[in-house]
Amino acid sequence: MCVLFFCDQQVVNIEKNTMAAGLHISISAEKLLTIGGIDITNSMITSLIVSGLLIAFAVMVRLQLKDTSNPKGLQNFAEWIVESLHNLVHGITGDLKKTRLFLPFVGTFLLWILLNNWLGLFPGVGTIGIVHEETHAPAEEEQTSTHFIPSVQAATQEHVETVTLHTEKAEEEADVHTPTHSHAADLHANSDTAHVTDETHTETTTETTTHMETEKHVNTHAGEAGHKEAGHGAFVPILRPGTADLNTTLALAIVSVAATQVFGISALGLGYFKKFINFSDPIMFFVGILEFISECAKIVSFAFRLFGNIFAGEVLLVVIASLVPIVVPMPFYGLELFVGFIQALVFSLLSLVFFNMATQSHDNH
Repeated sequence: MCVLFFCDQQVVNIEKNTMAAGLHISISAEKLLTIGGIDITNSMITSLIVSGLLIAFAVMVRLQLKDTSNPKGLQNFAEWIVESLHNLVHGITGDLKKTRLFLPFVGTFLLWILLNNWLGLFPGVGTIGIVHEETHAPAEEEQTSTHFIPSVQAATQEHVETVTLHTEKAEEEADVHTPTHSHAADLHANSDTAHVTDETHTETTTETTTHMETEKHVNTHAGEAGHKEAGHGAFVPILRPGTADLNTTLALAIVSVAATQVFGISALGLGYFKKFINFSDPIMFFVGILEFISECAKIVSFAFRLFGNIFAGEVLLVVIASLVPIVVPMPFYGLELFVGFIQALVFSLLSLVFFNMATQSHDNH
């Protein structure tokens, strides 16, 4: 947990430094829109494009598929891909039945991850996007005004109550010192009291109005400053490689590890769990605990290895292109083509090895 917290703090620092330098580097996928309460991110768009391309390719091959010993064009290319993957899987399993069982998973992992890695190198991916304006000033202005109104009302009410008390006190003193007055004198006193009260009320209203106008003037300037700052909106690219999103690589890792358990149970039945729970002797018991930890560690290893390599490549290309945008980035694009293929191959081969090991009895290890 400490390591993850440290990494998270370093990522936050990197994002702040790159934003200050004018670069757009985000550790997480950015949200583009919301559909039915579900946030759609730019990495999801890219992943859907890759899935659509693979499905379209499969449909086109199926429509042009012919039973011939001399295939041409698209069918020839598709048969080359399938034959290469078949030979790769069979070279590890050595069993035709296992090869046919594992081939769809291994082939899908390899092609889908490879296209996602390489699609991130296309022009426009990560560079064409939209700018979201940030408007926080109106909310602050509204909050300030809301807090100001009750205070003004309270001050006004307190002032009026004070004037009323003074007026009543003056009337009582007048009654004590001059107990007998004529009717005209009473009317004159009441008129003076009403006059004083009206003047006091007018003064209070004037002060309140002046205070409110001053506060409104201050809030107006604050709102203008906030809008100026909001002009610097956040840039959100429309497309981002799916494998440069930790959510995607984590999902792939979970699918791979879950498929490993399914293949193991289907091949060995309940005896598959003997490698996790074995009370035959103390050594095998601790080995079972290590096996369980190993299965959990596979998810972390799969997810962070693929994500780390692809995301690091994206950052490298962005930094190099911002420093020297002409000619210099070309060798790095070639490097990323190679890294993208290697990472897809590593993920697929590791999954294949784990599939094959899960179908073998633990006594044979």
